[in-house]
Amino acid sequence: MAAAKILVVEDEAPIREMIAFHLTRAGFSVLEAGNCKDARIVLADDRPDLLIVDWMLPDMSGLELTRLIKRAPETQDLSIIMLTAKASEQDKVLGLEGGADDYVTKPFSSRELIARINAVLRRSTTTTTDSHEQGLLALDPVAHRVLINGNEVSFGPKEYKLLQFLMTHPERVYSRAQLLDRVWGGNVYVEERTVDVHVTRLRKSLARFGIEHYIQTVRGAGYRFSTQSD
Repeated sequence: MAAAKILVVEDEAPIREMIAFHLTRAGFSVLEAGNCKDARIVLADDRPDLLIVDWMLPDMSGLELTRLIKRAPETQDLSIIMLTAKASEQDKVLGLEGGADDYVTKPFSSRELIARINAVLRRSTTTTTDSHEQGLLALDPVAHRVLINGNEVSFGPKEYKLLQFLMTHPERVYSRAQLLDRVWGGNVYVEERTVDVHVTRLRKSLARFGIEHYIQTVRGAGYRFSTQSD
């Protein structure tokens, strides 16, 4: 199996080189960029399996870069770990809601970073590639497309992942904590109310086609996907 390819976007050369050294020792293939412009050039020429993105970059913030990557159809399924000295809960929420799959604060150990990388890669590679159809919904994970009654509909990265998870586990009730673990990842620190925010956004998109009831609230338990009226 080919080594997973990691793009490290970090403007401080000693830190970037240190990360690249440890990742190479761990068996990864490493690409490097010192700013967002160079990172986008690398992405145009090569496709990594995961990006490690520093928040504070000279030409654009890592958060802005993450949002751009997650908005572009050709890169929105790439996994991203935000690496930053910003350690407040608000910053973590901003990073994760901006599309990051995980958030590692400086200073960090190389062992922790590698463990986080492996966890994110496991989540991304274990996602099924089969297409799914439920009611008026059709989801194609390979093309990263969702059709509702034949119409293509765009979702934010987390709404897409949430829909994909619930849709592939129909009629099962998941608590907010379980959804955070399955969709956001067990190493991510986000309040449970974040799930409610994304469910609301997801329902708003479905409501345009009259199928917001597909995402059902089970009082005191959590959420489930069902094409049957609750």
